[in-house]
Amino acid sequence: MVRKISSLIIMALLPVITFSQEVAEKSWDEKINDGFAPIVAWMADNIFFVKPFSVIGFDVPLVVLWLVIGACFFTVYMGFINIKGFVHAIGLVKGDYDDPNDKGEVSHFQALVTALSGTVGLGNIAGVAVAVTTGGAGATFWMILAGLLGMSTKFVECTLGVKYRQIDENGAVSGGPMYYLSEGLKKKNLAGLGKLLAVMFAVLCVGGSFGGGNMFQANQAFAQFSSIEAFSFFQGNGFWFGVIIAILVGVVIIGGIKSIASVTDKIVPVMVGVYVFSALLIIGLNIGNIGEAFGQIIGGAFNFEAGLGGFLGILVVGFQRAAFSNEAGVGSASIAHAAAKTDEPVSEGIVALLEPFIDTVVVCTMTALVLIFTGYGSDNQGLEGAALTSAAFETGLGSWAKYVLAFAAVLFAFSTMISWSYYGLKAWTYLLGDSKVADYSYKFLFMVFIVIGSSVSLGAVMDFSDMMILGMAFPNIFGLYFLASEVKEDLHDYFSRIKSGAIKKFK
Repeated sequence: MVRKISSLIIMALLPVITFSQEVAEKSWDEKINDGFAPIVAWMADNIFFVKPFSVIGFDVPLVVLWLVIGACFFTVYMGFINIKGFVHAIGLVKGDYDDPNDKGEVSHFQALVTALSGTVGLGNIAGVAVAVTTGGAGATFWMILAGLLGMSTKFVECTLGVKYRQIDENGAVSGGPMYYLSEGLKKKNLAGLGKLLAVMFAVLCVGGSFGGGNMFQANQAFAQFSSIEAFSFFQGNGFWFGVIIAILVGVVIIGGIKSIASVTDKIVPVMVGVYVFSALLIIGLNIGNIGEAFGQIIGGAFNFEAGLGGFLGILVVGFQRAAFSNEAGVGSASIAHAAAKTDEPVSEGIVALLEPFIDTVVVCTMTALVLIFTGYGSDNQGLEGAALTSAAFETGLGSWAKYVLAFAAVLFAFSTMISWSYYGLKAWTYLLGDSKVADYSYKFLFMVFIVIGSSVSLGAVMDFSDMMILGMAFPNIFGLYFLASEVKEDLHDYFSRIKSGAIKKFK
């Protein structure tokens, strides 16, 4: 099967890699990039939601403002569920309320780690580096704030993901924004609008799965891996690195959500543990400078030396990179959480609010501290993305750290890709119908885009990924405003039943 998958990938890419054969001296990586980058540039110029608009002389992408307003609204409207539900969320993940008779395919914990594997990834390694490089240490503050506020948005969308999920006769679950937008708005006599938003979301979700959930991961995993001297033979050969990763991903995703969950619930704790332990070592060695580091973060966040425009620039970068990392408001995680074994939609929403906290407040902050402690927070020395974070870890711990980070980067990328393949597949089958042809055609295309992502430039990948993933927030959050009132009612009812003992603990 592995040989067959490899052959299919190469065959599919032949038109891409031969389009510029007249330039014989170019590598396959260069040829693929030459074909992909102009397409992305055209999309960036013609898709409205990525275009900035001026606020007091500073250009702000519309999608960032959309995410910030949504997160603030849901935090206040849901009675600060991001704080109130935190302890209960931990109990749910531990399985205290797991009823073995509940419908679904995976446990609360498996749903959480599957969704986390789609968010805790190279956005935490490379994305934070991009944020700090662009906006300075102060961007970290706004990333943390975006993570805390995003917990509320994640609660709303994942509650709805379970509430409106569909379960077929074989027990297979389909859920996410496509379903709660179409079915939820139909209940409010807005069937046409709901269908339009659902289709729009599904199209962008497929694009997001190929972009941020795939190409960005492959691109930065390759950059990290090939930067190590022992693997330098991969330099300039991203195509072949992508083929190897695509085959490994293909072997897992053929098995569906249960196969994905069984892999992610083993990989995610390991990879997060390895990365967090390494980051904590550097933080521990520099603990005497922790006050100064947070001083840089807070001071930089409110730095008006460059004027109001400079301040807004730092804020925007922080929120944008946080949204890309934790995906709160994007709606993707609700697809994974819809498969959870529970008859209580609110319980899964509460579990989901842990994701932005772990992803952004904990892991992203650790990465930022490592960059600051090692001096790369103020001087990137010409490095970008994962390469910058790798250099910081090597400076902080020694040359062996780059191998640890390379290992973590590949695991981060791998887990994110297999999770996003599930998100994209559900959107794909929503558009084209659930059939074996649709299933295998999507998985085949997904593997092809892994190879493309390994071959093209970071700039083109980031632009495409931002357009698709952040674009998903427009139809999703728009629909969430209409459905927020019923989520609020369900939340009050859930906690009243917890208080009365109607919802029982099983452990």
